[in-house]
Amino acid sequence: MRLPRGRLGWNALGLALFAVMVFPVFWMLSTSLKNNDQINSFNPIWFPGHPTLNHFRDAIHRPAFWTDAKNSVIVVVATVVIALGLSFFAALALAKYRFTGRKLFIVLVIGIQMLPQAGLIIPLYVALAKHNQVNRLSGLILVYLTFALPFCVWTLRGFLLGIPKELEEAAMVDGSSRLGAFVRILLPLVAPGLVATSVFAFITSWNEFIFANTLLHDDQHRTITVWLSLLYGGNRFVDWGAIMAASTLIAIPVVIFFLLVQRRIAFGLTAGAVKA
Repeated sequence: MRLPRGRLGWNALGLALFAVMVFPVFWMLSTSLKNNDQINSFNPIWFPGHPTLNHFRDAIHRPAFWTDAKNSVIVVVATVVIALGLSFFAALALAKYRFTGRKLFIVLVIGIQMLPQAGLIIPLYVALAKHNQVNRLSGLILVYLTFALPFCVWTLRGFLLGIPKELEEAAMVDGSSRLGAFVRILLPLVAPGLVATSVFAFITSWNEFIFANTLLHDDQHRTITVWLSLLYGGNRFVDWGAIMAASTLIAIPVVIFFLLVQRRIAFGLTAGAVKA
């Protein structure tokens, strides 16, 4: 079966864009497996002739790698759990109940997402300093929640609007309590939306660098992205092998988390995106 020329053109364009997007990841992984001679070669070597794991060993044995990785895990887990809990109940209130200031709250949720994050560095730093939260992981978690919560609330609200209220009412007619209907009916149906928002909160907090670098000054409170930036250093010689290996290691948790929840991501995002 022959495809129309227009469709072939769009397919070719899609493949070209895919290649452009994937190439940096391929080059990062390829470089992490090359030896130093291949990395510093004047002629680009696309594939490592003799793959080596020495750069990965070097990366994980660098000072503070495991400490900073632990700090990132703490920040990410706390951000995801708190964001999901707060945004779910906020979205439930916005979707299922009518109260004074509801429309204004929805407008504010949308407006917060339009604010540039870089423009809020100084106000957030001043606010955290007043409450002694600078150079603390708890302060960084509060900052990440500032940006994760609006998106999570908006997405979950759209998803909850697609769940008929009659399902809960039918469960209550059959003898279930409001809490029982909430646990047995609402939570299973909203699970894809929770997964989609958790992926956003996870990636946002795991990969964020600017706020972590600004708020965390102590070596014991750095996140893994700040640690990665220090590998570049100020010397004339840059250990690109260790940098690429460390970047690969940092990307692995995101990939693993995505693979674990990929079945529910597409449905959760589309279900929460089309409801106004």
